[in-house]
Amino acid sequence: MTVRTQITMDPETQRRAQAKAAELGISFAEYVRRLVANDLGEPARAKPDISVMFDLGASGEPTNIARDKDKMIDQAVWEEYLRKTGRAKPAVRRGRRARTGRR
Repeated sequence: MTVRTQITMDPETQRRAQAKAAELGISFAEYVRRLVANDLGEPARAKPDISVMFDLGASGEPTNIARDKDKMIDQAVWEEYLRKTGRAKPAVRRGRRARTGRR
């Protein structure tokens, strides 16, 4: 969102600033905006917590993604399918057991 601001300057400074803006091929307002932005620099941004980006955290159980990635993806896709179709979410599967009624 932008806000309108009024500034006061002496006529000679305004004339020179308008001439400089014309030389750059931009409006006087854009010239002033650029000057202010360059003077202030980039706004400080808080560094995001990586756990927010990747939904990492303590799951209660250790995982071995390198070994179990196929099983973990399968479970996530199946749970998404159940959620989209409105079926009840199954109990958390532990170990390897036969899956019935899925496909």
